[in-house]
Amino acid sequence: MAHSPETQALRQLIQHFIDERLQAKLDKLKPDEEDKRASLLAAHHFDTWLTDAARRVTQIQLASHTLKPIHPDARGSSLHSMQQLDTPGLVGTHSITETRADDVVGNAAALDVFKLLNLQLEGRSLLSRVLDDDSALQAAWSDDVQQAQAWKTAFAGIVESSMQPTSHTLAKQVYFPLTAGGYHLLAPLFPTSLVHSVHQRIREQRFGDSAKAAREARRDKQDWHEAYCEYPDLAIQHFGGTKPQNISQLNSERYGENWLLSSLPPRWQTLDVRAPLGAESIFDGWFSRRKSVRDAVRSLRDFLTRTSYNNLAIRRERARLVAEICDDAHQYAAHLRTLTPGWSADAECHLHEAEQLWLDPIRVHDDAAFMQRRLWGDWPQEVGHRFANWLNKAIRSDKLQLGEVEHRVWMDVLSKELKLFREVLEDDRH
Repeated sequence: MAHSPETQALRQLIQHFIDERLQAKLDKLKPDEEDKRASLLAAHHFDTWLTDAARRVTQIQLASHTLKPIHPDARGSSLHSMQQLDTPGLVGTHSITETRADDVVGNAAALDVFKLLNLQLEGRSLLSRVLDDDSALQAAWSDDVQQAQAWKTAFAGIVESSMQPTSHTLAKQVYFPLTAGGYHLLAPLFPTSLVHSVHQRIREQRFGDSAKAAREARRDKQDWHEAYCEYPDLAIQHFGGTKPQNISQLNSERYGENWLLSSLPPRWQTLDVRAPLGAESIFDGWFSRRKSVRDAVRSLRDFLTRTSYNNLAIRRERARLVAEICDDAHQYAAHLRTLTPGWSADAECHLHEAEQLWLDPIRVHDDAAFMQRRLWGDWPQEVGHRFANWLNKAIRSDKLQLGEVEHRVWMDVLSKELKLFREVLEDDRH
C-alpha cells in the first residue's frame, strides 16, 4: 500500500525508536546467548512491540498533578488537568502554555511507552497526533485499519485514569469551611507540570550559556547586553531517593530534585562589615562577640552541664545546638565575602592561612598561589580544628570538662560541612 511522505516518516520514526531499544538490549548479551537474542528480535518486531506497548499503556497515566510527592506510599489518584482559567494575577498550571510538560505516573517499567508517544515529527508529538485523530499516524501504525484503530484507542487512554478519583489515608486533606456551615474536603496534589516549568526556567537562568557569559562579564568588570537572575537561599527537596522514576517521569528528569524558592521574611543586615584585621583567628574575638553566637554557646554549655547520660534524644539536641553555632559561622563568612576581594592580603591581617582561604575566596583572581592553596589544600580540616579548639574553650567550666572526644565531634561537624560546600564556595568566585 502506498503511503504519504508524512506517514512514511512517522513509520520510520517509530521503527527507529524500537530498533534503538532492541540494540541497547542486544549489546548487553554474551556471544553464546543465542536464545535470548532470538527472543529479543521477536519481541521487538514492529507489530509485536506495539501490541505489547498498547497493553502496557494502561499501567501509566498522564498527569499534571501527582500524589506521590505528597507521600511516596500513597495509593490515591493523580490528575491530568487541561483547564484554562481567566483569572488575572492567579499563577498556576493554567499559566503554562507552550512550555508545558505533562508528567507520567504509574509502573516505571512502562515509561518507555510514554517515550514512544513523546516522539516528535515536525513539532508535533505522537500523543498529540493520537488525540487529534491524525490520519497520517493512523496509517503509520498499521495497514490493518482495525488494528491501527485499536492501538490508537489504547494509546489515547493515557490521558485519563481508568478509575474514579480516590484519596488515601497517607494523602493530605484539608477541611475548607463554607459560609453555610458545611465544608469542602480538599485533597492537595503536587503541581508537577508547573514545578517542572519553574525548574527549567531557574536552571537556564542559573547555568545557561547566557547567564554564565553575563556572570563572567561581571567578574571581569565588563559591560554586558543582558541581565541575569540570582535565586538566593534556594532549598532542595528530594523525592524518590535512589529511584526517582518511582515517583514520576518528570521527577526522574529532575534527578528527584524540587527547588524551593525562599519564602522567608526579609532580615535587616548592617552594611558595616569590617575585615577581622589584627586577629589570629575569627573564633577568638570577631565571631565569638556576636550575640547570636554567645546565646548559642550558652545554650550548649547549659545543656551539656545538666546532662549526665547519653541517648538518641540527647545526641540529637546536642547536634542541633552545635549546628546553630556552625550556621552562625557560615553566616559570618558570607558577610565577609561582601568585602572587597583580597582584604586578607593586607599586612594587618594576621589570620591563620586556613581561615583566609575560607573567608576570602575571591582573592584567587589576583593571587595564583592563593588559588592553588585553596584548590588543593585541606583548609576545611584546619578550620574545623580551630573551631573545635575555640568551642571546647568557650563551653568549658568547673562543672564541664571537655577533651579530645568532644574536640573531634565539633571539628567533624564544621569541616565536613565546609568540604560539602566547597563546590558551592568555588561557584561564589564566578
